[in-house]
Amino acid sequence: MKFYMRKFLLLCTFCFAISFFGNAQTSADTSRKIIQFSGIAIDADSLTPLPYVAIVIRHSERGVYSNEKGYYAIVAQEKDTIDFFSMGYHKATFVLADTFKANQYTHIQGLKMDTILLHETTIYPWVSKEQFKNAFLSVNIPDDDLARAEENLSQSAMQKVAANVTMDAGMVYSAGLQQREYKNYYAGQKQPNNLLNPIAWSRFIQSIENGDYKKQQ
Repeated sequence: MKFYMRKFLLLCTFCFAISFFGNAQTSADTSRKIIQFSGIAIDADSLTPLPYVAIVIRHSERGVYSNEKGYYAIVAQEKDTIDFFSMGYHKATFVLADTFKANQYTHIQGLKMDTILLHETTIYPWVSKEQFKNAFLSVNIPDDDLARAEENLSQSAMQKVAANVTMDAGMVYSAGLQQREYKNYYAGQKQPNNLLNPIAWSRFIQSIENGDYKKQQ
């Protein structure tokens, strides 16, 4: 990411330099001295470098960005007004004097942090306050904890839960013991077949007459 950002900054600097020299013969004041203006943009409170600060020459189309260490360099002229912009900071301004003897000048520009006070914002999931009021008044408030507990412990609720409860480990163990005991009881002999048992048929017919199977359905 830093590599591409560095490439982008170099490209911006090259484009601004071409724009400056291309328009120098027509728009630049040849009577003013050309100065290589460079320096570092820092936080005025912590004195730490500020990356990607926009440095723009006022009333022109030329400007650059500082790199990740806050360093910048731009070609300017005497009496140029240079503005510094950075997100979250106040704009800073520096005016180049016309008393420089050299054609290079190094400047350290401090920017003060900008504190923005945001007003309170309330977000509703409705379009208007009237819709919110109607939805709030018509809402169905659920029962309290005691009412929900009594409903969950009612006889009908307990029967419904019991019908869907599977066998636990103890019940499985007891059923296994009963099957083993039944096999041991009829060991060495043929087990009875209730298909030919008259008593079983009598009980079955009596159950049909009583409607026991209809009740189960």
